[in-house]
Amino acid sequence: MSVNVLISGASGFVGSALSNELGAQGHAVRGFSRRPGSDFFIWDPLAGKPPAAAFEDVDAVIHLAGESVVGLWTQAKRKAIHDSRVDGTKNLVAALADLDRRPRTLISASAVGYYGDRGDEELTEDSAPGEGFLTDTCLAWEQAASEAEDLGIRVVRLRIGIVLAAGGGALGAMHLPFRLGLGGPLGDGKQWSSWITRSDLIRLISFAIEDDSVTGAVNATSPEPERQRVFARTLGRVLSRPAFLPAPAFALRLILGGFSTELLSSKKVLPRAAESYGFEFDHPSLEPALREILSG
Repeated sequence: MSVNVLISGASGFVGSALSNELGAQGHAVRGFSRRPGSDFFIWDPLAGKPPAAAFEDVDAVIHLAGESVVGLWTQAKRKAIHDSRVDGTKNLVAALADLDRRPRTLISASAVGYYGDRGDEELTEDSAPGEGFLTDTCLAWEQAASEAEDLGIRVVRLRIGIVLAAGGGALGAMHLPFRLGLGGPLGDGKQWSSWITRSDLIRLISFAIEDDSVTGAVNATSPEPERQRVFARTLGRVLSRPAFLPAPAFALRLILGGFSTELLSSKKVLPRAAESYGFEFDHPSLEPALREILSG
């Protein structure tokens, strides 16, 4: 069934690929972007409500916009990370409230940062939130999105892990050091990394658009998280490169400040909700996923 879909962050790492895939499936896709583009409505999430014209005949809104968490967490960076997500989502929901004809569905990004640093604990959608800056941001972000439920809109909150795809994101940043034989685990490598391929994330979003039973929090992570040292070793094996040079925790903290806590924290996140709805991952295991991604 073809639906009309509106995507915020449509020119981003996930949004651009999602737009192309949904269009290929026969859906009518339009997008928001802060950057001018012939196919996008221009919207700065911090500037106010998005234009009402963008929502005409829209069935589902996919909300992905937000400042990247990568980089040195200065006070200004922290504010941009928080406000772009929380205030941006509030502005989006305020625009939905003004509509005479509202979309049936809002799928809003969140992140596994919701769970904080939890060691070896297995984390599902029913697990309590953790502590820290990203946890606080995710809690406020999800609360802002959930306000759309009072408007009669089905809300799905995707807690997204590390997104893997060629040419960008975390894997794009790691590719060159590993190619040069300079790759290795972050810190002691014992922390769990919860990941998902971009193609599986897109499939999960498409699944949530089409299945009206999907609602609430949904972990967008592979069912097979890996410890960071295993992740590094696997990537090195796929690239036929050594992967034994660790990035010491103290160096990461010195260079990246607050963002280092996210790289060094442990989150063993499992996609119980997605599996309960019947979603099947194309890439549940890390090594086959990396081999497919990097074979192109």
